[in-house]
Formats: sequence, structure tokens, C-alpha cells
Amino acid sequence: MSVAVLVFPGSNCDRDAARALARLGVKVRLVWHRDSFRDADGVVLPGGFSYGDYLRSGALAAHSPAIDGVRALAARGVPVLGICNGFQILCEAGLLPGALGVNRSRQFRCSWEHVRVEQALAEGAPVGTVWHLPIAHREGRWLSDAPTRERVRGDGEVWLRYCAADGSVSDASNPNGSLDHVAGLVRASVMGLMPHPERAAEAVLGGTDGARLLTAWASRTGVAS
Repeated sequence: MSVAVLVFPGSNCDRDAARALARLGVKVRLVWHRDSFRDADGVVLPGGFSYGDYLRSGALAAHSPAIDGVRALAARGVPVLGICNGFQILCEAGLLPGALGVNRSRQFRCSWEHVRVEQALAEGAPVGTVWHLPIAHREGRWLSDAPTRERVRGDGEVWLRYCAADGSVSDASNPNGSLDHVAGLVRASVMGLMPHPERAAEAVLGGTDGARLLTAWASRTGVAS
């Protein structure tokens, strides 16, 4: 049993994600986006700049051979996690709703932010849990048309929202202008978020909330020790 961490041309957080999961006792293998991972018990699409972010972030990777494999596994209920660029890819591929556009500031944002759990999808991460995680993106503003936005709300597909340290939500705690303060989404077994949990998985990195998030996700795959 293992988790496949996909590697696209331009990925640069693949080994970070693999290391963070391995430290949690998860068996991990790095998989080039053209290779098979059909036997994986979980899949991570890591952060980075797949295909140099040409066209739009994640747009080219969404047409990679790997996405057919991701679709097939997701259809079987295998957990899929997209981090930053991985989240962008999942949205571009239609596996998660909406799209990630340029930040409201029009600038690259690199900062630590708080996010609040809106859907209790794993043990150890109940609704209201607040995590402190780093972001690093220019295109992280979640956008959608009005019907999609209403359906996302109605179907409970918001997984994480940007918030203050006390869990309160306001425009002041929204670093990129995401609609409904969305920091992460979920649809069935597919989850995506803009913050980087793998960059907050060890105290030496500045925080360990990322390890808690990854532990909760790994518990869904059944591969955590």
C-alpha cells in the first residue's frame, strides 16, 4: 500500500511532500506523470510550476496522461490531494469546481495564514479546527460563476476557509481575495488546497500544523502507520 506523489515538468514541491508523508510513516513513491500508478492507495499532486505555468497555472498539466489515472482512481474513491499547483491542476481538469485566478493584489503572496476546517473529513480534523500554514502563489484566488458558487455552498464542497487565528472569517483574513474565503475544496475523494502543508510539517520549518493536516488526509488512504 502506498501513496503516489506525481511529478510533472516544473514540479518543485514533490520531494517536500514525499518527505513530509514519509515522516508520518506513509509509504511514498515519486511517479513521473507519464508512468502508471493505477495501484496507488492515494495520490498527491504537488506544488510547483507545472509546464512553467504557461497559459494558466495547471492548464497544461490538466491534459497530462497522469490525469486519466487520477480520474480513474478518484472514480474508485481513492483519496486524491492537490497542493497549490496541484489544486490548480484539479480545477483545470474539472475534478474540483471553479478556477484559481490571479490574487486580488495582482502580486505573488508568500506568507503564513490561518485556515479553518469547514468539512470534518478525517479523524483529528473536526469542523472548526484552525491550522497555521504557509501560502506561496500568485494565482490562488478561487473564482467561479454564480451557479457553481451556490452549488459548492449547497453541496458542502468548501473544505478550508482563510480565517484569523481565533477562527473568525473576514476580508482582513483573506490573503488573495478568494470568493467565500475558500482556501481548499473537496468533492467526494478529491481534495485541494492552496496552502502548503508540507512546508509546515516539522518544527524546524516554523510549524507542525501541516503534519496534522497530512496525518488526517493519510488516515483516509489507510496507508498511515
